[in-house]
Amino acid sequence: METELGQYIFSRQEKLILDLVSPIAGESLLDVGCGTGNYLRMFQNKNCALTGIDSSDAALASARNKLGHRCELVQGNPTNLPFSDNEFDVVSLVQGPQILGDPQKVMAEAVRVSRSRVFVGFFNKHSFVGTKQSVRKLFCFPVTSAMRFFTISEMKSIINKTMLTPSITWGSVIYLPSPVYTFFSELEELFPMKNNPLGAFIGMVFPVRYTYRTVQNPIRNSFDLKTKTQAAAPEAIRGMFQERNR
Repeated sequence: METELGQYIFSRQEKLILDLVSPIAGESLLDVGCGTGNYLRMFQNKNCALTGIDSSDAALASARNKLGHRCELVQGNPTNLPFSDNEFDVVSLVQGPQILGDPQKVMAEAVRVSRSRVFVGFFNKHSFVGTKQSVRKLFCFPVTSAMRFFTISEMKSIINKTMLTPSITWGSVIYLPSPVYTFFSELEELFPMKNNPLGAFIGMVFPVRYTYRTVQNPIRNSFDLKTKTQAAAPEAIRGMFQERNR
């Protein structure tokens, strides 16, 4: 993102994310797979209380240099988040699904620790950019890094397996082939962001309309979980599920 084109592309992505998430000053936000902190920084500018988690020491060190002490940074596994149920207003998975482990488990954990809404960003199989090589170049991913593409329907299926009938709002940023920007950079902005299936980067946000009931913080809100997501509950609750199913 050090080039002029990289900065422009990131600004388009930032606009989509902020439009969908609509962060409010004072809200708590967890970025799962936060990497070097670029996306945390955009939420920091909205005066959110920030936490980031990543499995890489090197990435967290870079994020710490960017964010200082204004963000809590934790090393951990995104498929088993070390946080209480409903701990954060917003949970973001901006890079998570394409570079982390089992996307279903990552999504289930994100839902578990959220009490308001979850944002997920992913690279689109059906986009103008087309190839993984092109996306790696745009986003400065190492050539050898693992990267997954998803279709819109595949990601909706992952969300639907975690929550029943979620209300999903989504949009995309096109990212045209690089030579186009040399001659007509404004062309990107002629395409709508909302409900555009051709973008290289897709963003989806959905409300978390239920809460877990935990031993640490008992609550009475009703919840609506599918059986497969029970494995994402914290240890105290996992034991209860296991006993019930024996």
